[in-house]
Amino acid sequence: MEDPNIDDGDQNRETEIAPALIAVHPAHQSVAVAVGSDLRVFNLQEGCAVTLGDSDDLDGKSSTNVHKDSIRAIRYGANNGTLFVSAGDDKLVKIWATTTWRCISTVVSEKKVSAVAISSDGLFVCFADKFGVVYVVDTQGISGEQGSTNEKGIPILSHYCSIITSLEFSPDGRFIISADRDFKIRVSVFPKNPLDGAHEIQSFCLGHTEFVSCLAFVFGQDYPQGLLISGSGDSTVRLWDFTCGALLDTCAVGTEAGYLETDGKEGECQPAVTDLCATKDGSLVAVALQSLPGIMLLSCDISARTLSVLKVVSISEDPFIPTSLGSDSLKQFLWMVMGVSSLQGSDLASLARVRVLSGFSKSNIATLEEHKASLLDDKDIPGRELVLQKLQGTLSIEKEVLSSAAEAVKTAMRNLLIKKHYPVEKREYRKRGRNDRKNKHR
Repeated sequence: MEDPNIDDGDQNRETEIAPALIAVHPAHQSVAVAVGSDLRVFNLQEGCAVTLGDSDDLDGKSSTNVHKDSIRAIRYGANNGTLFVSAGDDKLVKIWATTTWRCISTVVSEKKVSAVAISSDGLFVCFADKFGVVYVVDTQGISGEQGSTNEKGIPILSHYCSIITSLEFSPDGRFIISADRDFKIRVSVFPKNPLDGAHEIQSFCLGHTEFVSCLAFVFGQDYPQGLLISGSGDSTVRLWDFTCGALLDTCAVGTEAGYLETDGKEGECQPAVTDLCATKDGSLVAVALQSLPGIMLLSCDISARTLSVLKVVSISEDPFIPTSLGSDSLKQFLWMVMGVSSLQGSDLASLARVRVLSGFSKSNIATLEEHKASLLDDKDIPGRELVLQKLQGTLSIEKEVLSSAAEAVKTAMRNLLIKKHYPVEKREYRKRGRNDRKNKHR
């Protein structure tokens, strides 16, 4: 007989879908898409798909399924992009050399991994788990062709039992910023010897009223240390002086986009900010919203320390709600992906749709007044059919399937981070089923 205390979310845990992710090499040499357990990489310089080499493949064969479960974070190194990191629900952090696309190290995490970051000098990789702990890995000595496995990270800081949603290094490398599901942004001094721990807290950036979903930096010649931008489930994008935790400006992007959703019961909720991406000079910020078929462009005046809505770029040809954004510092392209894993009713195990916006630069802002000319057709994007075939898994996707994916994305992107509240009896039932308690009674 079924236990009445089992929550519907627990019963459907196995069918939880993972949003697609995208990352772009800083010099536009390659672009990577992760959807489900697939990692798909395309070489933009040579115009061909990348064959991944995983040190864990004992038979020497290569596959896009380099992870055993959903990938939750991907990242290129900020400066020269020689390192790439992927991590996720299989509790593995894989470090790749982008010159050969060999996995040079596999780090084992105790919990599922929710965020990754690479230091500005490329010497350290940090990753965070769903228990709120941030770990560091020293990349020196693992840059050869031969991959090492079963390594472990060193814990350097922790948020108390809260899922860490985003990790970023400050542009000057002095700080590491961690955001969590409980509305907090912590700024920690990144020590000279991080293997001893990052114990010094510089500041907290407090003000969001829902989970913090994403972080980005904007910086210019007058502010080389940069300012911090954060997006949240409260449907706002906020600008911070992170060194002292001061809130400089707030932009209510959900209201500005004209999206307001009600749950039909009580209260109102606006769509969550799912990703942020800033231009190299920090003057233009692209925002992905949970229910917006397109992106919102914000103007960031670093000198005045203000954010303002510039334009909403609609993508009405497809039901396209971006789940992740990426850009480079060279070609001024904004890459967008919408996708989910394990979409019910589809023949595709992992669905992804890629779109590209050109002229992603404040200097070219006049062209965005005619956004149809800036949103590239599939035949005009770098790599054309070859890049779509690789990153999407197919060239054409039926409109009905895209519509189903868009609806799944709306639900998944918020349910991924929203904090669940259980009555007392359900909390006790869930405690009895925890793995640590099971192990204790064996």
